[in-house]
Amino acid sequence: QVQLVESGGGLVQAGGSLRLSCAASGGTFSRYVMGWFRQAPGKERGFVAAISWSGGITQYADSVKGRFTISRDNTKNTVYLQMNSLKPEDTAVYYCAADARRSIATNALAYDYWGQGTQVTVSS
Repeated sequence: QVQLVESGGGLVQAGGSLRLSCAASGGTFSRYVMGWFRQAPGKERGFVAAISWSGGITQYADSVKGRFTISRDNTKNTVYLQMNSLKPEDTAVYYCAADARRSIATNALAYDYWGQGTQVTVSS
């Protein structure tokens, strides 16, 4: 059983930056593909970014490419999401998730474990 705890959310002005962290415990972190998803009010939870076991492969939603960067530190059991050039449409609850499969997935149903989420609000 893996427990995930996100942190780093908050209120930021458009054009600003935030760095989200997700600390994992209770499992072998380096064996999980890690992903970030987000859910805005009235919308479905959508894929943001994912990273392979080693960190060598990453994938991003088109809406965040060039602005967001996912990374991981397997020595600290933590995955990060650096968010730059934030836009009001990035406002959402951001969730990290762990997937025990070998390949990166963009479908939330593929992920086995989820954090409680952290709110990101971008003001215009």
